[in-house]
Amino acid sequence: MATQKQRLYGFFMVIVGAAFWGLSGTVAQHLFETSDVSVEWLVTVRLLLSGLLVLIIVSAGKNRRAVWGIWKDKKAAVQLIVFGIAGMLGVQYTFLASIGNGNAAVATLLQYLAPVLIMLYLLLTRKNSFQFFDFLGLLLALGGTFLLLTNGNISNLTVSPLSVVWGILSAGALAFYTLYSSSLVKTWGSALVIGWGMLIGGVGMSFIHPPWAVQAEGWTVSGIVSVAFIVIFGTLLGFCMYLESLKYLFPQEASMLGCTEPVAAVASSILWLGVSFGLFQAAGAACILVMIFVLSQKKSAGKTAALKNNIQR
Repeated sequence: MATQKQRLYGFFMVIVGAAFWGLSGTVAQHLFETSDVSVEWLVTVRLLLSGLLVLIIVSAGKNRRAVWGIWKDKKAAVQLIVFGIAGMLGVQYTFLASIGNGNAAVATLLQYLAPVLIMLYLLLTRKNSFQFFDFLGLLLALGGTFLLLTNGNISNLTVSPLSVVWGILSAGALAFYTLYSSSLVKTWGSALVIGWGMLIGGVGMSFIHPPWAVQAEGWTVSGIVSVAFIVIFGTLLGFCMYLESLKYLFPQEASMLGCTEPVAAVASSILWLGVSFGLFQAAGAACILVMIFVLSQKKSAGKTAALKNNIQR
């Protein structure tokens, strides 16, 4: 059981890590708008570079023997491959594809429907019982998404349908990522799991879009800085801090406290990129943020402990 100090540390890690995620989404939108960089290339490069950096850091520390030792555990090795492809690569690609076809603010808010998907999964698998907060959270999520995507006019989507599809898929990937990584992180540590997950995802993506297949012409200092920020802050530090928080917080808590990400994404999109946000869209965004807080208030201590045990099995 985590102490109060450890839980506060977990809160700090997930909030700051999520803020880096949110800002990196806006930086990615800026990069797509001002260069010929493709979603596929950016996903490949950010996963490969970040994965290698994390594993180098782990290799220099006390846990260096586990870098290769994890592959001797057949069950962990299979889980790691699934996590790298379906979890890590899944989250990265769907999220950036949603941004590339729309904007960072909407893509991030759609991704944060993940707590509702986690809730529905726990209800369907009978790991949790349906409560009033569940109904209220679901209602806020559906209403908020409707307002966000239509701005109150059902005949006019605020982003392309393809962006909506990728955004919803990113929510599913984040829900899977949050639930599936819990047992691996507990056994092997977040840095090791995240490093291999990124590298596996990056290698897998390289078969689709090699990192060297990029136009060298037209690169600017701004573009290089943007890629560096996305790799170091938006991927390396963001994911490591998020998974580190799972040592002290429950998966639902980490997902819900990650609401810092959509706040950072919306604020930076409006203030920096000048993305327009209608009144009904703002109301929809507020509904989604309230939904995250509502769901975070529904657990009792006993049910939370039972939930954690079930997820870890």
